[in-house]
Amino acid sequence: MGYDLHITRAPNWAENSGVEITTDEWLAVVEADPELSLAPQNGPYFVEWSGRSKNPDPWLDWFAGNVYSKAPDSALLRKMVLLADRLGARVQGDDGEFYSGNESLDDNPAAAATVDDTGPASWWRKLMGR
Repeated sequence: MGYDLHITRAPNWAENSGVEITTDEWLAVVEADPELSLAPQNGPYFVEWSGRSKNPDPWLDWFAGNVYSKAPDSALLRKMVLLADRLGARVQGDDGEFYSGNESLDDNPAAAATVDDTGPASWWRKLMGR
């Protein structure tokens, strides 16, 4: 089980009704970025990133109004922050924390997060009492 980071416009990535990133917006960003290429064998909105990464095959995918990647390294996090900026969005972890791109994710993404507790707590944080 990996830890996902999400590009989202919502205060909580799992509750993004009304602020979704559309597939057209995502595909326009992909088309305009020479480091991104569609990999339709993995899904219609699945993208491979050609940048330097510790992961052998860094990727991003659109799903339900957000763009996400599983267990990205620090380099892909920085790329996600740039893409989020282009989409008028932010990068958020599964547990609701937001990322600026300055964090190191190379050892443990969940522990490296800069937590922003101003938004609603995720169901996981509520369950864990955080």
